[in-house]
Amino acid sequence: MGSVLALSSRPGRQNSPFPHNRPPSRWDRRDGRLPNPGSFDELHRSCKDVFPQQIEGVKMLLTKTLSSFFKVSHTVHLSAIAPSSYRFHVEHLQSDADSKEGGAPMLIGEMDSSGSLNAHSLFHLSERIRAKAVFQTQQAQFVTWQFETEYRGSDFTAAATIANPDILHESVIMVAHFLQSVSSQLVLGGELVYHRGRTEEGGILTLAGQYSGSNWVATLNAGRGGAHASYYHRANKQIQVGVEFEASTRTQETTFSFGYQMEVPEANMVFRGMLDSRCIIGGVLEKRLCPLPATLIMGAFVNHRGDKLQVGLGVNVG
Repeated sequence: MGSVLALSSRPGRQNSPFPHNRPPSRWDRRDGRLPNPGSFDELHRSCKDVFPQQIEGVKMLLTKTLSSFFKVSHTVHLSAIAPSSYRFHVEHLQSDADSKEGGAPMLIGEMDSSGSLNAHSLFHLSERIRAKAVFQTQQAQFVTWQFETEYRGSDFTAAATIANPDILHESVIMVAHFLQSVSSQLVLGGELVYHRGRTEEGGILTLAGQYSGSNWVATLNAGRGGAHASYYHRANKQIQVGVEFEASTRTQETTFSFGYQMEVPEANMVFRGMLDSRCIIGGVLEKRLCPLPATLIMGAFVNHRGDKLQVGLGVNVG
């Protein structure tokens, strides 16, 4: 249940290999008013962006910008573990003029060589209200259809989501989010997940809090389903670190992870590394090949407990 919602609501890391990880923009408010806390799904975003994304095999990504609001990309992935695949990705983004009108949608679609489709649509109904729809198929079968409405007030965010409604099987998943800025540094809120099926019905309440300093962010989610804590710290302009702790009552598992990011602007390089309690050590090096519009990506991950090694090489063009 949780994976369905997380898959469609959390934005992935942008194509740029040099994202400027920093505390949320709400820290920049200096007019004395409490800032908007942002979305519930992005509470741990600063910490997660420090960790490297696992890479395996050979991957090539070619991105072409056709206009100021339309771009496409092609991805070829050759793997020795999973079947090799091809993905076609297209985005219709809002231009500056469109975003002021409030009715222009953002459309994202992706289809792979197996026929699976991922479609995402975002509508700005007003300056404070936006609606989102997500559809995902696994080959010829629908696996996710999700609808979300979010309202962003001056110092709070409220959202409601309905996922996989099925009248015939009498099943549905509903999620409510709320975040409130208590002060310029403290944010409190919660998440209520309700699911119903023919054989089961229940709900899970999770409370959340985030406290931020000048160069760090501490976040905690805790409820009956478990706990998720993270700490992000920017040591200087080149080094950022993140620590995550996750405990699940359903799987009875607890994991601890440490990640770091080191930027070398003079060499156009970024290195991300991680170490967790499952004895997995990994790192990804991203090197921009100036003056070419390309980035070389090299990564390796070692699972000492499972005696497994994953090595990957990728090239991003565009």
